[in-house]
Formats: sequence, structure tokens, C-alpha cells
Amino acid sequence: MDDSPQIQLDVDPVWGQETDWEALASRAARAAAKVAPELAHDNLLVSLVLGDDAEVQTLNRQWRAKDKPTNVLSFPMLSREEVLHAAGDDANEGMLGDLILAHGVCAREAADKGIAVADHAAHLIVHGLLHLAGHDHETGEAAAHDMEALETKALALMGIADPYRDAA
Repeated sequence: MDDSPQIQLDVDPVWGQETDWEALASRAARAAAKVAPELAHDNLLVSLVLGDDAEVQTLNRQWRAKDKPTNVLSFPMLSREEVLHAAGDDANEGMLGDLILAHGVCAREAADKGIAVADHAAHLIVHGLLHLAGHDHETGEAAAHDMEALETKALALMGIADPYRDAA
């Protein structure tokens, strides 16, 4: 295999067919695994849904009490400790978790940044995978900086520019 989480992908038609979403998701998983070695194991499974805003809004309301769509939701199924130990357990596959991206939010954010939707989706997939591995930018400034650095490195491996370079 390729030493990265295996992606089970479901794509809503709103995402279109111009991009090979399966190939993009696999590339993002490989890049994330190169910068976060705890993800460098093909016995980890991730369910990735490229959905629409309404679907993400419903989940965001149900699970986070926020009645609006957001760019990506991550639902980890393993603790950070379990992720770190999954590497040594080649006999068992582990469901790392679920990721869901909202097309409308992703497309608007990409347009605001002047980048391709596929590049922004790749960033959000990497971001979500890092969340599933136990990284959390919401626990403090240092954690946010560390997570952004991992994202930037992963995206550079994919030939995608630093998404934070113009962020203030």
C-alpha cells in the first residue's frame, strides 16, 4: 500500500467532474502522512464526504450547536493515543474518522483567496486529517501555529502555495 490513510470517498454531484476528487484526496492523505508520521499507515480508514452546504449545516447544528455551514467538519473515532498506537497494529484496520466538506463554503473561500477550488479542498482535507490525528488549532496559539506549519508543509509537497502567507 502507500503508507497513508485509506480514503472512502462519497462525492455530491455539486462538486462537479472537472477534478479527479479521488486522486486529490489520495494525494492529500499521502502529503499529510509525510508531515504527520502518525498518519503514515494504510491500516487507517477515513470516510470523506464532499457534500453540500445544507448537509454540513445540519451536521454542524446537530453536533456543534452552530446553525450554519462550515468549510470542513471532522469527527474523530480514535483518540490521539489510539492513533499513535495504530501504527504498530498492522493486523487491525482502524476507522480514523469522518470528514465532510461543504462545497458552497469551500467555493466561496477559494474565490475570496483567488485560488482553485481543488487547491482549497486539498487544504481542507489535510486540515481535517490532522484533526482526526489529534492535532487541534483551537487549543492555543502554539498549537495553531504548529498545525498551520504541518498544513503548509503538506500542501507544499502537493505543489500548493502556503494558504496562510497572506493571513493577518
